[in-house]
Amino acid sequence: MTISPLRRRIRPITIGRPSPIVYVFLAIVMVASVFPLYWSLLIGSGDSSTINDPNMSWWPGGNFFANAASVIGNQSVNFWKSLGNSVIVSSVVSASVVFFSTLAGYSFAKLRFRAKKGLLVFVIATTAVPTQLGVVPLFIAMSTFGWTGTLGAVIVPALVSAFGVFWMTQYIGQALPDELVEAGRIDGASMFQTFWYIGLPSARPAAAMLALFTFITTWTNFFWPFIVLNADNPTLPVSLATLQANYFIDYSIVLAGVLLATLPLIALFVIAGKQLVAGIMQGAVKG
Repeated sequence: MTISPLRRRIRPITIGRPSPIVYVFLAIVMVASVFPLYWSLLIGSGDSSTINDPNMSWWPGGNFFANAASVIGNQSVNFWKSLGNSVIVSSVVSASVVFFSTLAGYSFAKLRFRAKKGLLVFVIATTAVPTQLGVVPLFIAMSTFGWTGTLGAVIVPALVSAFGVFWMTQYIGQALPDELVEAGRIDGASMFQTFWYIGLPSARPAAAMLALFTFITTWTNFFWPFIVLNADNPTLPVSLATLQANYFIDYSIVLAGVLLATLPLIALFVIAGKQLVAGIMQGAVKG
């Protein structure tokens, strides 16, 4: 067996040990990323005078649990109901975005139909439209349906994501061979069965990352829920905003509430982080 000249010119790619500059750069990025959360812990574990104290200690104080109890016990915050609403909204939106984005991405990547490229370009172009431009007509629509003040007004407009469609189209187009889809069709599988049994499992790593991004984005979303929900049925960011509605703002209470709202996201990373990284590496090897 002879080796072609082209193959002889190919040399294996070796990845050397990163230089110290890379480690320094990564350390700076890590500190910059973690500092806002640590600053919230410093203020949230102090008292009302901590934020204005020029000699403030860089170690957390001992008032965090007292401040957290003040947030949970605040009648205007309605903490447990807003926490449950955030869990419902984030879970439903994440599941819907993953399903519909994977379905649309599979269709754009593996199916042949008219105006496919034009439709994909149109979907991608919608990501350039600012959310604020659609607020007025969207609010009129929700008001017409009688959904203002309900969780449906937050969930329904977010069921499909243009970014998710683009993300899954790119991933499925590279990770799933056309021959595998054609083999499924030859075996008698319908179009939806090829998506469910072949396309969806192959897109699992990208779907996991999309679910995580969508959950975080929905959990921290403040703009649209603040407009369409009321004080009786808020999500967590909207209810925490009431802590700043007084003439005197106790930032130790406010930032303790922010930390409470962040704890579920940290728990999600701790629980699912290992599986997500493993899924990404698995997808990278298969790609």
